[in-house]
Amino acid sequence: VAPNIYYLGYAGVVRFRGVRIGGISGIFKSHDYRKGHFECPPYNQQTIRSAYHVRNIEVFKLKQLKRPIDIFMSHDWPRSIYHYGNKKQLLKMKSFFRQEVESNTLGSPAASELLQHLKPTYWFSAHLHVKFAAFMQHQTNSKEELPKATKFLALDKCLPHRDFLQIIDIEHDPSAGDSLEYDAEWIAVLKATNSLVNVTQSSWSMPENNGLHAKWDYSVTEEAIKEVLEELNHNLKIPCNFTLTAACYDPSKPQKQVEPVHTINPQTTEFCAQFGLTDINDRIQQAKEEGSVRGEHEEEEEEEEMDSTGSAEEPSEYNTDNSGLSSINPDEIMLDEEGGDEDLSTCSVDPSPDHPPDFSASFSDIRIMPDSMAVSSDDAMDSTNEELEKSGVSKQVEEKSLNERPLKRIGGNENGNSGIKKIKRRNQAIYAAEDEDKTE
Repeated sequence: VAPNIYYLGYAGVVRFRGVRIGGISGIFKSHDYRKGHFECPPYNQQTIRSAYHVRNIEVFKLKQLKRPIDIFMSHDWPRSIYHYGNKKQLLKMKSFFRQEVESNTLGSPAASELLQHLKPTYWFSAHLHVKFAAFMQHQTNSKEELPKATKFLALDKCLPHRDFLQIIDIEHDPSAGDSLEYDAEWIAVLKATNSLVNVTQSSWSMPENNGLHAKWDYSVTEEAIKEVLEELNHNLKIPCNFTLTAACYDPSKPQKQVEPVHTINPQTTEFCAQFGLTDINDRIQQAKEEGSVRGEHEEEEEEEEMDSTGSAEEPSEYNTDNSGLSSINPDEIMLDEEGGDEDLSTCSVDPSPDHPPDFSASFSDIRIMPDSMAVSSDDAMDSTNEELEKSGVSKQVEEKSLNERPLKRIGGNENGNSGIKKIKRRNQAIYAAEDEDKTE
């Protein structure tokens, strides 16, 4: 399907035909945001969750960029982006978002921070399984600065009758080659921040201008960017060096499940060696071999030995307490946060009888995002009392449905053993069914 995969990294920036494309992986969780990248197979109940959580070092690296970004991608929506689109229509389609939207707690605060800093022309996200477009006009810092705007787009799940695909024309350099290219500024930033790499579970903060750090600005100079270009002989083409590290799945030759092992990726190894960067996977492997990666029972001792770079007791700068919120997305794959023998689960909920699926109204008419589509942030608050009462009734019905329908879990084997933890993809049969989505 994709024989020349290029791994962008936990965060990364590349170029294609002159278009500068950046991205960050992961979902924001405040309790893991300040930790290093320490997870690797075989995973336990803790690391299988924290492995996909975004970290502060990736946000810090991206905030060192000064040159304009054309396209940025994230899994999470930036928090507050829903205030810049048709919020009323969004809440009509996903009424269980209302509480978080009105309290402004839906989405990632880290992504919102990057959105305000990078001000990309386009921002594409996923995660919430609904098509939503927004237009955000950024504030200028000075009268001389030209105003910038970001066109945001999220798409629905890849299922029949859902808005999961949209074609957008992007201005580009027609004379540029058709290969992915390194971004010289990003490579220079990676070099400058290489000393900040952390592969432990210890929580720590990024350098900032608070009197505790001798250096807090890791943005790069034009000279540093020029050095990267000279190092590459001005040839920024990314090599097609993807290498298989595991056998491809063959349905005709079923294999017994094997517990995953930690594998060093040759493509990443070559990239890090070329630019003198720390290979995180290799560093984790070394730490495992040296016995310096301790288990969960030693975590408290490790945090007590931290230096002045941060504190495990330091509160997050983000307000992420969603304990009072009850919104649950029926389309989302849920990971059980309570732990237990079977820690992975999926949630399957039938549509509310008050809100049957209406695929004809799912933003399918939005094919171009014009500058005039900016919507007032108060557009979701002007509904009548009758509409609010209806949404309240609908929410009660949805909550009742959720309470009555238990979470699906990955069961053990016939002998009752939990076996190997795995993520079960919902709706696997829907791609072969003619109209299965009506029962989803």
